[in-house]
Amino acid sequence: MTDVIKNGTTVGNASNNIRIASQRRSLVQGLQQELDVLDQKHLLRQRRTVETPSAPSLRADGRDLLAFCSNDYLGLAAHPKLAEALQEGASLYGVGSGASHLISGHSRAHAVLEERLAEFVSPYIENARALYFCTGYMANLAVITALAINKDTTVFSEALNHASLIDGARLSRAAVQVFPHRDYTALERMLQQCKTKHRVVVTDSVFSMDGNIAELAPLLAICEQYDAWLIVDDAHGFGVLGEHGRGVLEHLQISSPNLVYMGTLGKAAGVGGAFVAAHSTVIEWLVQRARAYIYTTAAAPALAHALLTSIDIISGEEGQQRRAHLQKLIALFRNGLHLQVWQGMPSDTAIQPVVIGDNADMLRVAGNLMDQGLWVGAIRPPTVPVGTARLRVTLSAAHTEVQVLQLVQAINRLDQMSYVAQCFAEVA
Repeated sequence: MTDVIKNGTTVGNASNNIRIASQRRSLVQGLQQELDVLDQKHLLRQRRTVETPSAPSLRADGRDLLAFCSNDYLGLAAHPKLAEALQEGASLYGVGSGASHLISGHSRAHAVLEERLAEFVSPYIENARALYFCTGYMANLAVITALAINKDTTVFSEALNHASLIDGARLSRAAVQVFPHRDYTALERMLQQCKTKHRVVVTDSVFSMDGNIAELAPLLAICEQYDAWLIVDDAHGFGVLGEHGRGVLEHLQISSPNLVYMGTLGKAAGVGGAFVAAHSTVIEWLVQRARAYIYTTAAAPALAHALLTSIDIISGEEGQQRRAHLQKLIALFRNGLHLQVWQGMPSDTAIQPVVIGDNADMLRVAGNLMDQGLWVGAIRPPTVPVGTARLRVTLSAAHTEVQVLQLVQAINRLDQMSYVAQCFAEVA
């Protein structure tokens, strides 16, 4: 065998280098084959580059679009007061935090925000304390893995929970049981049969792909009866639900020491990050044992500073006005849809899905809307069950009635065209 000589240096055996290069190609080719399979099933996803601030009217990939796919439910993401607060936060605290919270990254901005958030949800959580996280995903990983104290724990997960809750349950190394969507009778049977010492029930409040709300009152009663924690992910309820925007706990008027509440701050709050609120003992346990909190750099203090202004808006008169306007838009959309082939889902929230069914059909519909300048989320498996591909319409207080009617008319028109095509196909 001959060694390869390059610039007077032996760089390896020629046949061995060829074998390694072939292996590398086969690895890449294997991934490409998997991508080809996704493409054949109409499951490839693509990113669009947005060139303007988050708003209903924006520019993406060089096109002017009217967007119905953002989770900016109150229209705060481009609010001038938040932009000013962010600039002020950067001038006070700089750009980065520099370290994790337990080293030197926990700034005064983080501390003040946590105090404010705890106060905000305190009517519904006894001895409330809050902990700020970089993202909602990190918050859910942290709280589930920390409360699954050892192998003598069972996590009971709602069937339609967000991926971050599912991943948190998997990473906890606890036994995991999935109960059917909003079937609390089935959950109670599982809890009756559960033999582990620790029990953790996990649910979304507003289900992100369906838009309906968990029935938390009976769920909480079951958790209290069987001595289980109830972790509630209120990502799509915080800031939107409740008279003062305190989320699903205010909306349903529930409270309990068994509650562990997670709210995201990059959706209705318009900035970024998330928080967990619970009894102070629970939060102290997270500080000591939640790996997703301990071993990551703290979020920029400027973001925490800006969020103080966001909470002011949410809890004040402007927040109430924005929520009231959003409710009008939700009613306008729901009352305006007249579908013959597709199916709207029963949702009273800003998430208004329209189920198309087939992946290819759904992509064709979303593409047709895009051709009309209307950007709507195109949701396919595995995010939703096979055969339920859908348009995920999300409404914002920043939308106008005229804009919502424009979308409603476009969807109705496309549904009517699909109905006519079906009729011709049946005749043929």
